[in-house]
Amino acid sequence: MSFKIVVDSCCDLTPKMLKDPCFVKVPLTIQVQESTFVDDDTFDQGDLLWAMKHSEQSPTTACPPPQAYLDAYQGAEDVYVVTLSALLSGSHNSAEQARMLLEEEAPHVNVHVFNSCSASSGEVLVALKIRELASSGMPFKKVVREVEQFIYRMQTVFVLESLENLRKNGRLTKLQAVVTGALKIKLVMAATPEGEICKLGQALTIRQALNKLVEKLAADGEHRGRTLCIAHCNCQERAQQVKAMVEEKCQFADILIVEAGGITSVYAYDGGIVTAY
Repeated sequence: MSFKIVVDSCCDLTPKMLKDPCFVKVPLTIQVQESTFVDDDTFDQGDLLWAMKHSEQSPTTACPPPQAYLDAYQGAEDVYVVTLSALLSGSHNSAEQARMLLEEEAPHVNVHVFNSCSASSGEVLVALKIRELASSGMPFKKVVREVEQFIYRMQTVFVLESLENLRKNGRLTKLQAVVTGALKIKLVMAATPEGEICKLGQALTIRQALNKLVEKLAADGEHRGRTLCIAHCNCQERAQQVKAMVEEKCQFADILIVEAGGITSVYAYDGGIVTAY
């Protein structure tokens, strides 16, 4: 049966991955004062980072409308959808609304919306897992079960240069007391199983924080044989350094490096590193 994998634009697939016709990306939009950025092929990371650095207001993001997802669902018998954590964005809810609309219009089409409980590199791993299983000819319902289990086991760990945008946009609900007045501290953070953000540790410098991140990965015996995805915001050299550190201490089967798109750039900000495995 024909299948497609629809992702929101926080899923930082590489240009090479996006050449695979099974992938369809639905863009979110970003507003920085009077400037609007669509997180699609027209997105310019440099322009966004410049606008954020020179803006007195925090950027805002808007999820795709249900119609955008509904349009993306057309043309396949099996449709798998991967979105940002439902606790961080309305993208998942919008995709679900589109699924319900399609069920009325075309009940013969199979659609499942996965809540990645993650973002960025985590979404990439989920999308690639779906492609692996669906390409093997595995039945739709079994792919859904396998991928839901994969999401449950997946870990997301990240270090950001700045927490300002996350704080201003309310994505640090359970960390506000920690973050307020301590924005210069570099936090090592992770996604909870439910998809919220939690603190794992802290450091005075970004290098120390990245060392702690790698130590966390190495201490988790579950990493052996898995794929690690490293997403970076405008810091390719830093991502390569993290990869080298991981290769020394961990036993991942493969390590991918991807560049942050628009939504990841808003929240990871310049210099941010987001890992998932």
